[in-house]
Amino acid sequence: MASVRIREAEEGDCGDILGLIRELAEFEKLSDQVKISEEALRADGFGENPFYHCLVAESLPAHAEPRGPLVGFGLYYFIYSTWKGRSVYLEDIYVKPEYRGQGIGSKIIKKVAEVGLDKGCSHFRLAVLDWNQRAMNLYKALGAQDLTEVEGWHSFCFKGEAMRKLAGK
Repeated sequence: MASVRIREAEEGDCGDILGLIRELAEFEKLSDQVKISEEALRADGFGENPFYHCLVAESLPAHAEPRGPLVGFGLYYFIYSTWKGRSVYLEDIYVKPEYRGQGIGSKIIKKVAEVGLDKGCSHFRLAVLDWNQRAMNLYKALGAQDLTEVEGWHSFCFKGEAMRKLAGK
């Protein structure tokens, strides 16, 4: 079992984060949908008004090296509920397969909850693909409710041409 710490991502982590994003997309069988670049991750996450925040799981080096390899990440941002106010949304969480089962994903989720509470958020949301039972079981074990089961919510998205058409562009 490797020693791992959860920390805020730094700008220099963007290349490794992009690699983890690609691994996640491959795991989800959606590799063709990854369009983000390392430069966009830098610009969007580390400017004056970041669009996202990111936690990384870093395997601690056995020697005196200052940094170890990144073995997971959790990318989140803040949203607003008209009914409940401030919220935090975990867009993606991923842990490399060889590091799963060590509590790393739970640590990332707990840290997002802590950040959300520190920012005055009333709740913490995330989504999961319907076939990822292992993730659903983890979220439920940590106390999350499946809103599709409990409230009947479905997620919708306007993409590309549909969004341009909607906007009249």
